Amino acid sequence: MLDRIRRRAAAARDNARDALTNGRDWLRKDPDLYQAERTPYRVIHRLGLMAVRYYPPLEDDEIPVGDGVEPVAEHEHAIPVVLVPPLAASTLIFDLLPQRSLVRYLRARGFAVYLIDWGEPGRDDAHLGVRDYALRLLPDALTAVRAHSGSPDVSLLAYCMGGLFTLIYAGTGRDYGIRNIVTIASPIDMHDATLAARTLRALNGPARLIRRHTRWRVHQIDPRLMHVPGWLNGMAFKLTNPIGSLTTYLSLLRGLGDRDFVATHATFGRWMGDMLDYPGTLVQDFLVTLWIDNALASGTVRLGEVESDLARIDCPLLAIAGESDQLVGVASVRRIMALVTSEDRRFELAPGGHAGVFAGSEAPTHTWRIAADWLAVRSD
Repeated sequence: MLDRIRRRAAAARDNARDALTNGRDWLRKDPDLYQAERTPYRVIHRLGLMAVRYYPPLEDDEIPVGDGVEPVAEHEHAIPVVLVPPLAASTLIFDLLPQRSLVRYLRARGFAVYLIDWGEPGRDDAHLGVRDYALRLLPDALTAVRAHSGSPDVSLLAYCMGGLFTLIYAGTGRDYGIRNIVTIASPIDMHDATLAARTLRALNGPARLIRRHTRWRVHQIDPRLMHVPGWLNGMAFKLTNPIGSLTTYLSLLRGLGDRDFVATHATFGRWMGDMLDYPGTLVQDFLVTLWIDNALASGTVRLGEVESDLARIDCPLLAIAGESDQLVGVASVRRIMALVTSEDRRFELAPGGHAGVFAGSEAPTHTWRIAADWLAVRSD
């Protein structure tokens, strides 16, 4: 009995010491706690802020994925996968943790993997709008991928706003080399996007009155004044789930003795806390064309002299929505099914909110596996 008490006391003492060390490192933002972007890559192309990354084949026979392992495939699929991120959220989420890295997982599943990095826009980049990302930077990145891979065809796997850029570009009908499209938590019907929907519908009426009776337009505002800093994007994202944001800190207090848990919390927190700016012109485009007018839900978006019609998309398409996504509702994501003409199209629900469905603890066994299985039979 006495030995048992001594062992428990020693364990409690060790746990308290570990908790103090981990808590100190967390408060100091010790770089050793951050686990993101540890998968080696090479930058194969740059254009302005944008860079294109290539992830070479893995050297391991198997990799950790969640609580299990994934064997590394010996065969490489013929069609490379290009990952298209959103803007405010950095590319960290594609390679978040060694055991929760989408780029490593897709590599293990036998795909050549490329990732578009949009860069970090500042106020001097306020002129960048949807047209720049969807119709200039994205096709430029795909040209670089094709030159590097030697494959005329590519598959696009996009998250959130990256899905909008992907669909808008594909809807122009200019690129016949898009073999497959996967979108994850990408809103199509902005008036059915949960938290924002009622606000957007309320703004629709006044906006139409202003257009009808005045010559004033949102795009007349200096885009530098519409520039949204990254800290504000991060705050807005956290406010979509304020209770969840609070409970993560309570979980951290309970798990301070576990170094791996603290590292995971710090890494995810860095992704949430270090969000990037939205260029002013992009904000104007979204506010007017995609949010208030809800043009994408109708299937047609006009950007200057270029028209994107989602009915032109006839390649295989998979759309995945998060079951508990409070930012982008299920119906908003599902809307794409009624707009494309792809005979091979599929809609799936996966566990998680807006971030969790893409990079949460259940994402590898649900979202990632669904996407990889679907792509595998369409990539040779």
